[in-house]
Amino acid sequence: MNSAQVDAYLRRLGAEHPAWPTVDALRELHLRHLRTVPFENLSIHLGEEIVLEEKHLLDKVVGARRGGFCYELNGSFGALLAALGYDVALLAGRVYGDEGRLGIPYDHLALRVRTVDGGDWLADVGFGAHSHLPLAFGDRGEQEDPGGTFRIVEAGPDAAGVRGGHGTVDAADLDVFRDGRAQYRLEVRPRALGDFVAGAWWHSTSSGSHFTRSLVCSRVTEEGGRITLSGRRLTVTAADGTREERELEADEEILGVYRERFGIELDKVPTLRNPA
Repeated sequence: MNSAQVDAYLRRLGAEHPAWPTVDALRELHLRHLRTVPFENLSIHLGEEIVLEEKHLLDKVVGARRGGFCYELNGSFGALLAALGYDVALLAGRVYGDEGRLGIPYDHLALRVRTVDGGDWLADVGFGAHSHLPLAFGDRGEQEDPGGTFRIVEAGPDAAGVRGGHGTVDAADLDVFRDGRAQYRLEVRPRALGDFVAGAWWHSTSSGSHFTRSLVCSRVTEEGGRITLSGRRLTVTAADGTREERELEADEEILGVYRERFGIELDKVPTLRNPA
């Protein structure tokens, strides 16, 4: 990423160029990313190809002012952090689903970020509802965050009630919990962006992927809550957990919410790729 691309990305986030790759700067960038760049899977339902290459990700997230799902959001954010001087590793995760079952290999992409002043951090701006701030990678106790109470623990065969049939557990794997519930299992071996192509393809094409069966666009609000458009249902959740929901009827109203609440300009309302 060149200096012009870095500057454009920072303008997208409304952030200043940090003087040093510090913990405080990482926290600010992480939170601004969650507030500014939506978690969304609209490309899948608009017939747009998911391309895991740095230039394409920057063209989408920065140039087109869109969002994306984990591979795109953490892929682009990781590139920005590396350009700002952080030591960044892409990590593969498998998301916990129903009955504690783990998803496919390369199910999720998260970041291990090393700062000049504060050790290693788990940064994740691509999981939807998750921590608002980076988590201390080596801390095995509870970590309080505006998004909940988190724990990172060494994984084991029964660490999170995992059912059988999912392969062996590496001694270095970690389980990430939010409010006592396992979110995903994380490998600590660094990966390359291209390693996630098969996972992105599966999630964007398979009828077994929840991304092809649902429409979502979501971001953290400035007040610490969340706003989410799921199909035609708009949900606004306050920081204290109170929710307001309403169904949007007209296509013009839906396009207006995408534009005014998420900064996304669309010329048509997305339709489900795999309707139930």
